[in-house]
Amino acid sequence: MGDHVELVAGCYEQIVFGYRVCPGDKEWTLEPNFTHHAHTASLTAVSSSDQFIATGSQDETIQLYDMSNKTEHGALLHHDGTISCLEFYGTSHLLSGGQDGLICVWSTKKWECLKSIKAHKGHVTSLSVHPSGKLALSVGTDKTLRTWNLIEGRSAFIKNIKQNAEIVLWSTDGDQYAVVVNDQVDVYVLQSATIIGTIAFTKRISCVKFLKNTLLAVGGDDESVRIYDVTSQKCVCEFKAHENRVKAIESFMKDDFCVLVTASNDGFIKLWKFNLENLETPSLLGQVNTTARLTCLSVWKHGEAKETITESAQPETSKAVAKPLKPAKGKRVRLPGEEVILEDSSSTKQGKKKKKQKVQ
Repeated sequence: MGDHVELVAGCYEQIVFGYRVCPGDKEWTLEPNFTHHAHTASLTAVSSSDQFIATGSQDETIQLYDMSNKTEHGALLHHDGTISCLEFYGTSHLLSGGQDGLICVWSTKKWECLKSIKAHKGHVTSLSVHPSGKLALSVGTDKTLRTWNLIEGRSAFIKNIKQNAEIVLWSTDGDQYAVVVNDQVDVYVLQSATIIGTIAFTKRISCVKFLKNTLLAVGGDDESVRIYDVTSQKCVCEFKAHENRVKAIESFMKDDFCVLVTASNDGFIKLWKFNLENLETPSLLGQVNTTARLTCLSVWKHGEAKETITESAQPETSKAVAKPLKPAKGKRVRLPGEEVILEDSSSTKQGKKKKKQKVQ
């Protein structure tokens, strides 16, 4: 895996950075691979699959990049509002959430929107797909935590929470999940959907990452990263990672150790060597200064794929089309002459209202 790992980061300055990870005997280097002025507003989310990188922005668009040849692949245009979260599942699907309250399920074969779900009354702040691909979790500004059946494309469970949650994340085994509210992490168990423990952080939390099913790395509005035992909710490791707030944490395995990747407002992306067994303070492997205010981060690994989500019959929803060139802000791109069926969000189960629009 270490032979071909790339880090992709987005920033306030509308740029996407790509760095190839080059392991060394003593020090690792991050070799610049590409930079692209991706959007017309700051980047808010980035996700990677076996072949593609997807980036979301405040300009309401999702931009796609083909990592096999490092080219732009098109733009997805369905959300009316900032793209708040993106997550690939395997090689077949991409899920997106936005400030318009929608969660969209995209097919990566034709880049069609298979399902457009009015998920929250407010903004969708975060989503996470279960390792099985059958369930997803989402949180929003309507103070709800929602479970989605991805096979049927419908809501499976709604839980009211006291405050707006910023992050939701499944554990690696999928038997528990973390929900971030301000400066604390509530850990839920899937079987009963109840809180089994709460982790208290020192500042507002901006990123979490399960390093394994029982270890959670947490970063936020200070310079440190703390790693917690999920079972006991105790901090087992703490280290100063940056000179400013930590905006994103990712990880990947290399040989017998975990490589922790952190990104910060100070412009640095750093690689840390961390042993998941002895839990000693991580050692710095390498770093690069992007000179930008970083907002999001993803690890792209060539050749890794999961089993895909099982598809049911495709529902009639609006289709957003990938376009080779980046469209102007606020424009909706369609194929000439295509008939698009738009689902009225105010429709009821008894009688859905549909409008047909002929695209010129």
